[in-house]
Amino acid sequence: MPRRIGTLVLFASLMVPGATAVAGNLPDLLLSPRNNVPECVTPGRLTAYLRLRNPELDARYESIANEYKRQGAQLGLRWDYAFYQMVVETGALSYWRGNRHGDVKASQNNFAGLGATGRGVRGESFQDITTGVRAHLEHLMLYAGRPVESPVAERTRKVKEWGVLTSWQQRFDRPITYADLGAKWAPGTKSYGDMLKAVADRFHSEVCGRPDPRPELMQEASAGSKTPSTVRPSGADLVQRAIDAAKADGPAQRSALGVQPPAQEPVPPSAPYKVLNPPPPPSDKADRAIPADTKVAAAMPPAARPVADKAATRTAMLAPSSAKLPAAEAPPVLAANQKCRVWTASYGGQKAIIIRSVADQMVNFTVLDVNEGSEAREADAFISAYARNGKIAGEFTNQSQALEKAFEFCPEG
Repeated sequence: MPRRIGTLVLFASLMVPGATAVAGNLPDLLLSPRNNVPECVTPGRLTAYLRLRNPELDARYESIANEYKRQGAQLGLRWDYAFYQMVVETGALSYWRGNRHGDVKASQNNFAGLGATGRGVRGESFQDITTGVRAHLEHLMLYAGRPVESPVAERTRKVKEWGVLTSWQQRFDRPITYADLGAKWAPGTKSYGDMLKAVADRFHSEVCGRPDPRPELMQEASAGSKTPSTVRPSGADLVQRAIDAAKADGPAQRSALGVQPPAQEPVPPSAPYKVLNPPPPPSDKADRAIPADTKVAAAMPPAARPVADKAATRTAMLAPSSAKLPAAEAPPVLAANQKCRVWTASYGGQKAIIIRSVADQMVNFTVLDVNEGSEAREADAFISAYARNGKIAGEFTNQSQALEKAFEFCPEG
């Protein structure tokens, strides 16, 4: 009987940079001399566009476009597309998804679904609109590969601490675009970039040619900053902007720059997830239509979800690479009614181990690709962060062998 292998990818993107059809149609996340916000995109016009999409727009959002413009320009982000992403994530601030209310509520000031994992998990809340916009923009900065000191959102702190984006960002030898972002932000949805582009196209076709209804907002956004100084670009940030601009201009400009990216502290490895025998998909299509960034966490096995004990996680991640793997423990035979699931995760190596963990009465077998010489360190890091009390159930020379054994432990059906 052939095995069914699911395609839900968590914390991983197999996308080759520039491979998606929409990649050429969406701009870089970061501003550069060749990647500026069009002149017709003003806070007044963006607010008018919101009213077209949401005639019942709450009056308290009159200045939200101003916040995206002011803070986004300070951080060096294409803030217009950040605004379009907010429109997608919140249903133009209606917080409706299809014919029902979404999980995130208007009172949370959470404009990017940070921490909202689906099925009623509401995610983070921020004290006001200014802080909520900042949390969204800082998360985008993290995706762009920029340092974010003391981020507002807990989700941003966790992604930064675990190095979730590190291996993904290393795939790129060019600036990361909003199309790339969509493939990682919502890995189970191929249309996320198309949704961003549709919002942008509609704004430009319906609003850009009209007079700015509130030109004073543009002046207010350009006059100064109410945001704390911590969001202002640092010297290292400005250097990185120059490097990004040089990459966009080509090799000649890059070789003449004469500077190197600021040294980064080593980031603990993070393992991308893939579920191989997932449960049936939810019947509510709207849940899959507009995923938020952190929906990936909902699909992780409970034992694999990040743990709160950061100190323990950090210690495991810094374990000496020379340590040897403990002897594999043969997993006990599953009871007739015991549920199990097979996952894959990877640190990029060729060798593989199976880690068995149990949570919420579900036995999880994770095939973890590890690097030779770092097997113990990476296994400890993974178990500490994602599979509390997990045990090694086998060591193999490649992933295929490990998968065969994992499915012997956990036959489909």
